[in-house]
Amino acid sequence: MAHVIFYEKPGCGGNERQKALLRAAGHDLEVRDLLSHPWTEAALRPFLAGVPVADWFNRTAPRVRSGEVVPEALSPEAALGLLLAEPLLIRRPLLQVGSRREVGFLAAVVGEWIGLEPLEAAPAGALEGCAGAGGGCSPRADAPVTLGRPR
Repeated sequence: MAHVIFYEKPGCGGNERQKALLRAAGHDLEVRDLLSHPWTEAALRPFLAGVPVADWFNRTAPRVRSGEVVPEALSPEAALGLLLAEPLLIRRPLLQVGSRREVGFLAAVVGEWIGLEPLEAAPAGALEGCAGAGGGCSPRADAPVTLGRPR
């Protein structure tokens, strides 16, 4: 099984479900705090490579939900500047296994990449995003959230 470096927002219910699924598949997790990590452009860019700019963003972040930040309207340079200045805007989780890095948790991508238990064993609801009713993170495992778009 894989050694997965998993950057999370501590306390995020969505991240808890993702970690549980990875552990159930036998993967070893090295969990890191995405919000306090000392991000640089060189460290963050590999997670975002090949992904549309709009998909770099956490859609439940308050500034995105309010419309103050419109990911679709940003250039890659402007978007990266915002993410570095405010890591809460970064789509979660960031995953690293060896030299490969991914942003977000698309079960099909993760399953093909490192393997997952059958998704029938996954908790109810989708596996990406915050579970809280107002878009905030919550330990509720049964709240539906949306999956991102596959690459």
